[in-house]
Amino acid sequence: MASIFGSLRICVTLPRIRCLSTCGTRNDTQSILRSYLLRSSHILKTRNCSTSAIMTSLANKPADSGGFRLPLDVKPTHYDLTIKTDLENSIFEGVVKIDLDVKKETSTIVFNSADLKLNNASLYSDALKIKQLDTSPSLDDKAERCLLSFPTPLPAGSKATLSIGFSGELTGAMMGYYKSSFEHEGTKKYYTLTQFEPTAARRAFPCWDEPLLKATFAVTMISRTDTVNLSNMSVASEEIYEPQTTKIKDPSLEALFSALTTEDSHKAQWKVSKFETTPPMSTYLVAYANGRFAYLESSYKSPLSGKTRPLRIYSTPDVIHQAQYALDIKAKVLPIYEEIFDIEYPLPKLDTLVAHDFDAGAMENWGLITGRTSAFLLDPQKADMAAKKRVTVFQSHEIAHMWFGDITTMEWWDYLYLNEGFATLMGEVIIVDRVYPEWKVDSEFISEHLNDALDLDAKLSSHPIEVHCPDANQINQIFDSLSYAKAGSVLRMLSNYVGQEHFLKGVSIYLKKHLYGNTVTKDLWQGISESTGVDVPKIMDNWISKIGFPVLTVIENENGILVRQDRFLESGPAEEKDNETIWTVPLSLLTANGDKVNVDNSVVLDTREKTLAIDTSKPFKLNAGTYGVYRVLYSDERFAAIAKEAAKGDTVFSLNDRIGLVHDIMALSKAGFCKVSSALTIVDILHEEKEFLVWDSIARNIITLVSTWWEHEAVVNDLDAFRRALFAPIVQRLGYEYSPSESVDISQLRTRAVGQAAVAGDTTVVEELKTRFAEYMKTKDDSRIPADLFRTTILVGVKHGGRQEYEFAKALYENPTTPPSKSISAIMAMCGSQDEGCIKDTFSYILSKARNQDIIYFLNGLQMMNYPTRRRCAQFFKDNYTELAKRYEGNFSFKDVVSSAFGNLTKEEDYQQIVDFFKDKDTSRYNLALSQTLESLRASRSWINRSTTDVSEWLSEWKKRSL
Repeated sequence: MASIFGSLRICVTLPRIRCLSTCGTRNDTQSILRSYLLRSSHILKTRNCSTSAIMTSLANKPADSGGFRLPLDVKPTHYDLTIKTDLENSIFEGVVKIDLDVKKETSTIVFNSADLKLNNASLYSDALKIKQLDTSPSLDDKAERCLLSFPTPLPAGSKATLSIGFSGELTGAMMGYYKSSFEHEGTKKYYTLTQFEPTAARRAFPCWDEPLLKATFAVTMISRTDTVNLSNMSVASEEIYEPQTTKIKDPSLEALFSALTTEDSHKAQWKVSKFETTPPMSTYLVAYANGRFAYLESSYKSPLSGKTRPLRIYSTPDVIHQAQYALDIKAKVLPIYEEIFDIEYPLPKLDTLVAHDFDAGAMENWGLITGRTSAFLLDPQKADMAAKKRVTVFQSHEIAHMWFGDITTMEWWDYLYLNEGFATLMGEVIIVDRVYPEWKVDSEFISEHLNDALDLDAKLSSHPIEVHCPDANQINQIFDSLSYAKAGSVLRMLSNYVGQEHFLKGVSIYLKKHLYGNTVTKDLWQGISESTGVDVPKIMDNWISKIGFPVLTVIENENGILVRQDRFLESGPAEEKDNETIWTVPLSLLTANGDKVNVDNSVVLDTREKTLAIDTSKPFKLNAGTYGVYRVLYSDERFAAIAKEAAKGDTVFSLNDRIGLVHDIMALSKAGFCKVSSALTIVDILHEEKEFLVWDSIARNIITLVSTWWEHEAVVNDLDAFRRALFAPIVQRLGYEYSPSESVDISQLRTRAVGQAAVAGDTTVVEELKTRFAEYMKTKDDSRIPADLFRTTILVGVKHGGRQEYEFAKALYENPTTPPSKSISAIMAMCGSQDEGCIKDTFSYILSKARNQDIIYFLNGLQMMNYPTRRRCAQFFKDNYTELAKRYEGNFSFKDVVSSAFGNLTKEEDYQQIVDFFKDKDTSRYNLALSQTLESLRASRSWINRSTTDVSEWLSEWKKRSL
């Protein structure tokens, strides 16, 4: 699955707002959280923080559900699943027949079910040749389980078939089997789809809803004749149901069909679609949908077998014209995956369904990928670079899952990273780099994923990549930057250490050994060890099983350098009890002698300290290429020397080195290992940099500074002046017009420079964009606004306008025919208005008209586009907590709503008010995100207290030099 924050990161071109994720977060039960807080109590004491206050605020949690896992006395092997969908009445009903292997003698059967009405449960035993009924199933709503009891025990080693009828409501819950809506020709219409990961298949049909319990599935869908049915597999047969002539051979299905009616029509209104049987798969990957869909079609030829497979993308008819690019990407990347893994895609087709309402970003259902409009649609006439990247990454990420997760599946959610870390690395870097090498995605990974992961993992409230998941609340919360970005970063580090070719060969070995099976971490290490001859567990175990990452301190002496590793925390040096892990750190030592550069990837640090004999009179650097998952701390003098050499371009230090340098020193300054002035000095040294991705890293970090000091007007004004001095000259040099012949790098640099100059208040840029927006409003023709500048232009237009501009942006959001990127831009613009009446309307609009999936965009917009609304945004969340919690009940994204509402506050009273608000709430769905939010607030507060004078003095000196 791709986190919605992956989409937000690219769409908004702002740093991710989270106090965790994503790519997201949620986490644990009361006992695990308590242990986290005990381990982190020192930071609360040393930062003047009350441990008891946090403990009180997070105390009201349900007890750990020790029996969350199902008993294994019986195991499912095959499901015959029939679903009848009634869109007009918003209900579904069905029958499931489940073939079982009886492992131990039992007279009870326990399976998962939630929010369903069950009926007509019966069990047929092959060994006993009898059919048994259970008329009173025992439901445990909290555990989401059902227990059936039968008078005659089933013998061990026998086979049985369980048959159950079920029914439920089609709601807008964005999980289970739910409905989504769109407007077409002035009429609101509905369709349905599934979202089962991680534990919502049980909300659609009774099942053994655990990844380990794989089975085959034969899906039958009953629906109105004017709708389209989709599922994981191809349609095997489809026929019209005619009450007078259609024979019902299966008695258990008679109730379903008897309820069908032709109403007043002489023609049948219902049809039956039977799908081919799937290979063995986990329940969370089962998918089906029903609606009046349109589609585009393509195909690809397998490089392994020569077989041609159909590829389709489905959506509602009003937006299907925006889906071609996603379809084209699918056709491009599938054969590359097959070649790399040496494993053919096993299903007869691969569809994508674009949904208007979707909780995550996208979902890797085997054979039927689903996801948001913003994940898969773009304007074919005016596609901006951000949209192209977003759609490419989403489609490729989900296709990576066809192997990582779908064919080979983690044994339990503890190992989620085996799915998501690989899909992040493979789908967003290795594969995309082969399709679009000019995008420099390996370099972009540093800002998009590595730095994001390190920011989250620098907290005591982080969690290991491989993390214990005792219940559904914990499972939902680990869909975060640690399972995605950190896992992908650690795998990228391993790939660089052993060599990508050997790494991918090991991955192929791993997949082939576990086709259609389930895996744990050691299975992966065995495959890579076999291909490389390297003791992979020795290198990797602590990176996967331990919280955090190291900061490497480099001390120069007469013998070379002494390198020491300690755990890095954003709050400052770790206390001894939090600094016990010794990582095996690939040092990637770069040394230079004139133009001759050497990188030694063999040297590792697997002790607390190590001395390396090098000539420190020549340029050197650890973590060459920024592949290591750690920060490096040098003296101020060495940092400046590296920056001065880096300012010369690629001669010694690569693009990756320069990006990593900027991120490292800013993170180190936040933690107090060096001064912010040192970081600003490095940025100033790099002011003639030519590469977009270095400027992107600079922009992200200056945004962080401004966002942190947002209530210090003088500091913000001076930072904006510094930002204008950096970016306005780039705008002057590159202008506002884009050319198809220019490089991707130039296009992206122009976009970034205009955006930064505008937000920093450069008068020339602001007036240019205001003029273009005014013309757009007057003529409804946006041809003078380049697609890549649309977001910045509308933000500037509304921020510097009034009610008329605000209403224009709102109309763009409400127009479903506009590309998704325009809709998100419109949200951000609405939130950036300086008109008090408009902002009041925006807060009302969030609950009255905004789609649930878009609330996160509104909250982020109010936090990042309009600093004065930050506390109002937090108060809005508190005032409407009950409704918001209900709307997002069971969804991934509520944790992100919590983080976004409070994640940018910095005052002591903010902290206490958050603690007081949540102390009587059941926070079990988002307690990790909440604890991370509180920890971030404290860290920001400490940074402000420690560094305000330093920042102010540096900026004052810079202004004098600039005059």
